[in-house]
Amino acid sequence: MFKKNPTSLRLTLRALGYLLSYPDAQLRSVMPQLIDALQVEQALTSERMAELEAVCQHLAALDPLEAEARYVDNFDRGRQTSLHLFEHVHGDSRDRGPALIDLLQTYEKAGLKFDAEELPDHLPVVLEFASTQPPEVAKEFLGEMAHILNALFSALVARSSPYASVIAAVLEVSGQRVQSVALTPEPPMDEVWAEPEAFGGCSTQGQAKPEQPQPMHFVRTPRAERAPEGVSV
Repeated sequence: MFKKNPTSLRLTLRALGYLLSYPDAQLRSVMPQLIDALQVEQALTSERMAELEAVCQHLAALDPLEAEARYVDNFDRGRQTSLHLFEHVHGDSRDRGPALIDLLQTYEKAGLKFDAEELPDHLPVVLEFASTQPPEVAKEFLGEMAHILNALFSALVARSSPYASVIAAVLEVSGQRVQSVALTPEPPMDEVWAEPEAFGGCSTQGQAKPEQPQPMHFVRTPRAERAPEGVSV
């Protein structure tokens, strides 16, 4: 049983955001309270609540180092599972900067001052902001990110990650359909972080591999510009 139009989503959205935070000792110690908070507003189906209870029990039972390592493996190793939402859309392009500024302005227009170590598009930050808004405003705001959330959900399902249930809950409480979407294959992490060859050679940059013509460039020097009269340069 759940309410289709809860009068508040504040506790639900904050609890989901907290559950997506780094699983340090403090977070793991409050798992029971997170479940209690999610039950208060009854904004999720009983099936989804059962999934979230299983996630909390799973995280609480893990060795602390194992829980933290799995979190890093889930969210910090690849763009498809990043919790920075604009990374899914803009990657490292110049468009991400203006998008982050627009999001900050959204926070400011709501009368809130952003003060966090994470970037403003980090999903727990986004959920905390949504928790400050009336339910319909929060749903509309998160609904604009449904395509990103479904892609994140799909990537986590592909990794058999229990965190997929948390993303599904975010979609559900936003009034959005939870669905799997096709994912674009990512290059291996070794390729993404690979350093260019130090002496690979690039004739267009003034270098060349052995036995290849070496381009020559002539640059006017300050001394040449001060050449005595009658001496051509």
